[in-house]
Amino acid sequence: MSKALAHDQRYQGDQRDEYGDQGASYGRVKGDGLDTTHGAILYLEEVTVSFDGFKALNNLSLDISVGELRCIIGPNGAGKTTMMDVITGKTRPSSGTAFFGQTMDLSKMTEYEIADAGIGRKFQRPTVFEQHTVFENLELAMKMDKRVKPTLFSSLSSEQKGKIDEILKLIRLNGQEIRPAGLLSHGQKQWLEIGMLLMQEPQLILLDEPVAGMSDAETARTAELLNELRGKHSIMVVEHDMGFVTEIAQQGKVTVLHEGSVLAQGTMQQVQAHERVIEVYLGR
Repeated sequence: MSKALAHDQRYQGDQRDEYGDQGASYGRVKGDGLDTTHGAILYLEEVTVSFDGFKALNNLSLDISVGELRCIIGPNGAGKTTMMDVITGKTRPSSGTAFFGQTMDLSKMTEYEIADAGIGRKFQRPTVFEQHTVFENLELAMKMDKRVKPTLFSSLSSEQKGKIDEILKLIRLNGQEIRPAGLLSHGQKQWLEIGMLLMQEPQLILLDEPVAGMSDAETARTAELLNELRGKHSIMVVEHDMGFVTEIAQQGKVTVLHEGSVLAQGTMQQVQAHERVIEVYLGR
């Protein structure tokens, strides 16, 4: 993949500067079959998406490093959702390339193939199985053989139960195992769905406005959760809550989209001081 290879030196430098020597941690976030030897897990190169002449994405280029938590902000209509649609195979780019690792061309893969390769997406509205318990939701989401016979005639191993217990603690729902998901608060449902994503062992997680509709306390706990996941998964967060973004972007980059392209990129402090970002999005 020539365009990805061309980024090699820049990525290696970015990884040392931003994350230090994380060679050991790459083993936790990189799965079998995914080539991330050049430090990046996702490449978007000059991606354009046109709908009846309107460019929802306009030569968009960005990359996400292995283990990075990247925040994406921008006004409505900036192309944030379309970008995630391209990454997950829901929308095909009119031009440009989208690669997962060095070799997986997302534009040639189905949504199922992309999910199976290790990209998980959470939409803004939680979609949990409300009639099932919290534990059962996590069990159903587990990455395992979903054919009918193995599902009906198998029981969870101690290792699988241990994994569910670990996720329950991580998402702040330990002690709620037997509670029907439909009785959870809005924030708890969001955490449960994040837990369901984690059960699938994704390498790249896309979160669309994860704190929309949450209370201040739930928002703060969600920030804690994502900060705990930093480095263990590569994460892209699209969000409008600037307070929340500030909490989770302290150690990473923020990308600002506008009219389908990258308007600015840098630390939260840098983008907050950017004149064009202030003009088109943040206001004075």
